[in-house]
Amino acid sequence: MKYSLLLIIKIYWAIIPKKIRGKCLFKKSCSHFVFDMTKRNGIISGLKAFKFRFKHCRPNYNLINSEDGLLLISVNHFVFKQNEIDTRIITHLKKNKNHDF
Repeated sequence: MKYSLLLIIKIYWAIIPKKIRGKCLFKKSCSHFVFDMTKRNGIISGLKAFKFRFKHCRPNYNLINSEDGLLLISVNHFVFKQNEIDTRIITHLKKNKNHDF
């Protein structure tokens, strides 16, 4: 089963070009995160990683500036630190005049 999931992800990467895949909120894309977790820890860990990312990688997140740096709060109120957030999101928000970063 582990190798089936890894194969499905590799097929996804081969068939769907990067430029038309959904943009992830995280530095490590959801498919890469799931692939790595599955490869390292097995199918159960990979499926849990998929469920976690699917649940949290959604629009309507909030970004806040804190003493620890920028924090992303998902729609499910899970907090991610700046080192986990895709730089594309940080750069876009810095350019937006409505945000004070």
